[in-house]
Amino acid sequence: MTTRRGFLATLAAAGTIPRLGWADAGSPAFLAAAKDADGQFALYGVGADGADRFRIPLPARGHAGAVHPTEPLAVAFARRPGTFAVVLNCVTGEELAVLESPEGRHFMGHGSFSPDGRLLYTAENDFVTTRGKIGLWSRDHGWRRIAELESHGIGPHDVQFLPDGVTLVVANGGIETNPAKGREKLNLPTMRPSLVYLDLQGTLLEEVTMPEDWHRASIRHLAVAPDGQVGFAMQWEEMPETAPPLLGLHRRGEEAVLADAGEAEARLMKGYVGSVAVSRDGALFAVSCPRGGRAVVFDKTGALVQVIERADVCGLAPMGAGFVLTDGVGGMLRLQDGALTALGTRTRAWDNHAVALHA
Repeated sequence: MTTRRGFLATLAAAGTIPRLGWADAGSPAFLAAAKDADGQFALYGVGADGADRFRIPLPARGHAGAVHPTEPLAVAFARRPGTFAVVLNCVTGEELAVLESPEGRHFMGHGSFSPDGRLLYTAENDFVTTRGKIGLWSRDHGWRRIAELESHGIGPHDVQFLPDGVTLVVANGGIETNPAKGREKLNLPTMRPSLVYLDLQGTLLEEVTMPEDWHRASIRHLAVAPDGQVGFAMQWEEMPETAPPLLGLHRRGEEAVLADAGEAEARLMKGYVGSVAVSRDGALFAVSCPRGGRAVVFDKTGALVQVIERADVCGLAPMGAGFVLTDGVGGMLRLQDGALTALGTRTRAWDNHAVALHA
């Protein structure tokens, strides 16, 4: 019997298949990597109702992903420090390409497509020179690497586009790593994290740094609101005595605002944010704190809105005016208008991030 995927693959080979959209992949609301109960790794597409739309095997543990803006394509990145990323057709499950980081480099777990979907931008570490790089991979050239930009920092972890489509924002974590030494952090005494903005030629447009005594606050993850406000999430390497904020909010040309959860809640966040997301309307930013067993929601001014206690919660993605949350024991929750709705539990461990499809 001919399967749907086999039929689509036959049409594709014949060159007669129409351009497919995310509806052809089951209209997932978000993508997330997971470890199944049998120890296998996979990328899942999940609907707004919490039901699986597709499952595609991965060769190893995944971290985050990048979704194409219009077509059912996704790139699954290896967990940092990893040297591969897999380009997947989410309708057929076909592995379209395996991207290998150049010699002396490794991927940092995150990347983004250009607004037109023709280029993939990947956060990378040059562990020979310790300089951060942003790799450019061309879909039109068979996913070949065609250029690279300086990240203007050490250890770029996340890279995204601003809504103008011509400005990149990069979270330079400030931490040196080397695959030969696993996940060991090699420069903690001299860390220098930064948030930077680049044009498409890699020119540094703006740099945001924290005070000198915050040099161990690694800027890791990004969420970009429709109006261009950027939320940047931090992970502390050795927390100070006074628990600091872990979410910063920034607009180009302005001073960064630190979201204040209060000393008591900040201590419960354990100095570690696993993910950050912004609601579709840009009104709310949420961070997950898996070590503290909580997700914390702020408004766009940095004021505390809500705290959700949930063991090992980490994945976050916008859903409507709220968010979807995933945890390490297979749970999913929807947060909408301050109310939580369970979306079910799967026999899998969701990994660190959930990636929403473009609105």
